[in-house]
Amino acid sequence: MSRVEVAKTYKLFIGGKFPRSESGRSYPVTDAKGRFLANASHASRKDLRDAVVAARKAFGGWSGATAYNRGQVLYRVAEVMEGRRDQFVAEVAASEGLAQRKAESVVDAAVDRWVWYAGWTDKLASVFGAANPVAGPYFSFTVPEPTGVVGVLAPQKSSLLGLVSAVAPVLATGCTAVVVSSAERPLPAITLSEVLATSDVPGGVVNMLTGRAAELGTWLASHADVNAVDPTGADAAGRVEIAREAAGTVKRVLDVPDGEPDWTARPGVGRLRAYLEPKTVWHPMGV
Repeated sequence: MSRVEVAKTYKLFIGGKFPRSESGRSYPVTDAKGRFLANASHASRKDLRDAVVAARKAFGGWSGATAYNRGQVLYRVAEVMEGRRDQFVAEVAASEGLAQRKAESVVDAAVDRWVWYAGWTDKLASVFGAANPVAGPYFSFTVPEPTGVVGVLAPQKSSLLGLVSAVAPVLATGCTAVVVSSAERPLPAITLSEVLATSDVPGGVVNMLTGRAAELGTWLASHADVNAVDPTGADAAGRVEIAREAAGTVKRVLDVPDGEPDWTARPGVGRLRAYLEPKTVWHPMGV
């Protein structure tokens, strides 16, 4: 007996839930050869505002968790991704037009990238903090703190490894994220949302929107409750407009090179540093 395949409805990921876009819009997603794959939700400005509210609500609990606990959570994401490896490989291969073996290496690198950032969570204070020398009867300490809600325009070409490389450092520092996925290659991002929902990441820590960076980027940058923006997925003109809009609320805009970097290279600590704010505390000796 033949059976009818269960069609999947691709939705947004906001506040730990999977709503449809409030606008009711969707758009067709095709593979690297132009063949139809699915219809993805087309996020609106209202969806973006809902995502920022969810990210702000989750920030207190996530930033207040111990560094050790955040590392465990990020490692758990890698575990769940490993269990869905075949699905990620198929989606990356279709989205990016890669051969099977190349797609497998990309997925493995994305899993390893989560593990790499998981290992950094309990080292940030030591690397980016300091005990400052003071000429007086005082202790002076500089402690790194998470900057807050981060808007991420995900890479347009690297649908999974680039996405993970942009989102993982946000979470490792204790920030929360509102992510606009690659518009043409959103399926790995949607599957990553399902991984986040079924791992130990609290609802609202990551909010994933499928849509157009050109439409949502400037609104994300101008939102007064967003503290930093990663404009990687915007084009050159969009980055200029994002910087202009971000200046209105004095938020940090990540300095990224034109085009997309080599995501397979060692990530370094630049993206970790970008989402930390140094706080210096003075305390009298003997008190």
